[in-house]
Amino acid sequence: MHCESPIKRRKSRQIYVGSVAVGGDAPISVQSMTNTDTCDVAATVAQIRRLEDAGADIVRVSVPDMDAAEAFGRIKQQVRVPLVADIHFDYRIALRVAELGVDCLRINPGNIGREDRVRAVVDAARDKGIPIRIGVNAGSLEKDLQKKYGEPTPEALVESALRHVEHLDRLDFQNFKVSVKASDVFMAVAAYRLLAAQIEQPLHLGITEAGGLRSGTVKSAVGLGMLLAEGIGDTIRVSLAADPVEEIKVGFDILKSLRLRSRGINFIACPSCSRQNFDVVKTMNELETRLDDLLVPLDVAVIGCVVNGPGEAKEAHVGLTGGTPNLIYIDGKPAHKLDNDHLVDELEKLIRQKAAEKAAADASLIARS
Repeated sequence: MHCESPIKRRKSRQIYVGSVAVGGDAPISVQSMTNTDTCDVAATVAQIRRLEDAGADIVRVSVPDMDAAEAFGRIKQQVRVPLVADIHFDYRIALRVAELGVDCLRINPGNIGREDRVRAVVDAARDKGIPIRIGVNAGSLEKDLQKKYGEPTPEALVESALRHVEHLDRLDFQNFKVSVKASDVFMAVAAYRLLAAQIEQPLHLGITEAGGLRSGTVKSAVGLGMLLAEGIGDTIRVSLAADPVEEIKVGFDILKSLRLRSRGINFIACPSCSRQNFDVVKTMNELETRLDDLLVPLDVAVIGCVVNGPGEAKEAHVGLTGGTPNLIYIDGKPAHKLDNDHLVDELEKLIRQKAAEKAAADASLIARS
């Protein structure tokens, strides 16, 4: 039940990846990338559907060769979420997936080859209304930039990006977004800050190769959080060496913490101490697992004792304050008492009931507007 985010977002040009608006005043979109063999159509479709269920706005698929391009076409027919094709070196792959209905092309104009090949890709994108993502990565900078700067730097990343931007400018193509990713948080943040001040196109944020589930989540939250808090960023991807579904969950959690997106439950829970009247950690673990399917924005407070419990519960849609017995709050007001027997079952029931009520109220409001 918190107010809107105080963040003032950077003004950017708006593009569309399929039906998803990116940039302008559109919500910041959350992306992930498949890690299946693209030629294994069934496995890739299954993973994309799991990402859809988790709330992915956009999904990227690697297309390394023409066999994968043909598989991409079959995959595209079986999913709803917009798909980005990740393409390097062979411009013909980009032309083929453009024919097969790709929603966005992720390319590096520098490794596509001759001017006529880049022009062919851009012309196909223009003809079919397909946006392009220029993807610059600290691990694959051009050789001359590596020599000039000695090592990857924010300035090197931005110089690389601006080269590609100028390339598209010469071809009078403005339907693109840009990323300048690095695995080092400070390098990535500095590069995005520099680039944000020099172009009007939307920015795709990411701390590349961030690490495993825990370390990568922390690194991404710090880096992306710094930029998003400054209003920089129009779409994000959390790069984790983990199940891609976790990337979507973490992405939404980052946006929820900054009040930039509202999706699913926002839990407020104490770390627990000897004052707790119930097992807070066990309760939270069970609730997060059981309620993972809820998409309705909802604030739920789970506090083990009366020190901070009433204050937090009064700001939540559903609140639980530990006591003798425990006290349930609904919409910030004391509702009834609840003992520890079947605590999680009863709390889950109350949360689902509140979510259903809120969903109905939100739908009614939309219908009247």
